[in-house]
Amino acid sequence: MSHPIQRRQTRTVYVGNVPVGSGHPIPVQSMTKVKTADTKAVIDQILRYEEAGCQIVRVTANTEEAAKALKEIKKNIHIPLVADIHFQYRFALMAVEAGVDKIRINPGNIGSAEKVKLVLDACKANNIPIRIGVNAGSLEKEFIRRDGYPTAKGMVDSALKHIRICEDNNFEDIIISLKSSDVTMMIEAYRMLAKQVDYPFHLGVTEAGTAFQGTIKSAIGIGTLLAEGIGDTIRVSLTEDGVEEIKVGREILRSLGLTSQGVTLVSCPTCGRLEVDLFKIAKEVEEAVSKIKTPLKVAVMGCIVNGPGEAKDADIGIAAGRESAVLYVKGESRGKISEEEIIPKLLEEIEKLEKSSNFALHENRN
Repeated sequence: MSHPIQRRQTRTVYVGNVPVGSGHPIPVQSMTKVKTADTKAVIDQILRYEEAGCQIVRVTANTEEAAKALKEIKKNIHIPLVADIHFQYRFALMAVEAGVDKIRINPGNIGSAEKVKLVLDACKANNIPIRIGVNAGSLEKEFIRRDGYPTAKGMVDSALKHIRICEDNNFEDIIISLKSSDVTMMIEAYRMLAKQVDYPFHLGVTEAGTAFQGTIKSAIGIGTLLAEGIGDTIRVSLTEDGVEEIKVGREILRSLGLTSQGVTLVSCPTCGRLEVDLFKIAKEVEEAVSKIKTPLKVAVMGCIVNGPGEAKDADIGIAAGRESAVLYVKGESRGKISEEEIIPKLLEEIEKLEKSSNFALHENRN
């Protein structure tokens, strides 16, 4: 039996009704990928994200039209809304007035101390937290000059600088991110800052890349820190539909035992013993269960070596043989089924368990 991860102790920051930090469940975030001023497109995209399991969503407020759209967007979605602000303190004030649930900002890049105070006071009066988002690609020139190039220490020092600005204005409702496209730099920066502050961390590998490379980089960067107990909310950044970001984020959490939501699919890599089309079966099952929130373990196994054990240990599983398979439900054999019956029977049993009012997860004996 594996031991649960010991989470880093932090203060709690509420993003709308979602608590972040202090051992609370780790929310998966994403960001919209259309012009914010196009409210219908943004709302439609966020509703798809919600269906995929997104728990907090961010939109850019980079123009006056975008900032004006925030109120309408907020009214039509069901998860907390974060406004991403840079340089224009007025847009931050407009976002507060629109009722957003969090602002992502760097206090150092929105102008004078007076303007910073206006934003922080407005956020404080409306119980809106701020995410201080440090990014290696936009690190302040003072740290680049000092170190010669972006470094983990430079990112940490930038975060501490912005934290001090907030604390000097009696504002401590803060979440911190230290993102880099360099996975090792990102990991090092979060580890360094974790020793110095107790604010919650938003984890991410920024500009991670396409679905292939970005998924690997994010799983390594985010997963390494989460396994060490560091991290309170996550976003996987992919050059891909945000729904894919959410799916990868949820799977990272599931693989570390940090969430029980959704279906965990166990499937064998296949070998020369395979006598059914397991590639097709696994892909179709994965697609069919992708939106299920009920915690379920489904095993799709290709032979009689490891197959029966894994299938029995799952809530629902099959162990395939020659153009057939044995179906298991909660550890009990339901007999042999033909290859053509595998997908419909699996989906039928999954649907029964999902709808069952007295559903109890089969005990994991690993």
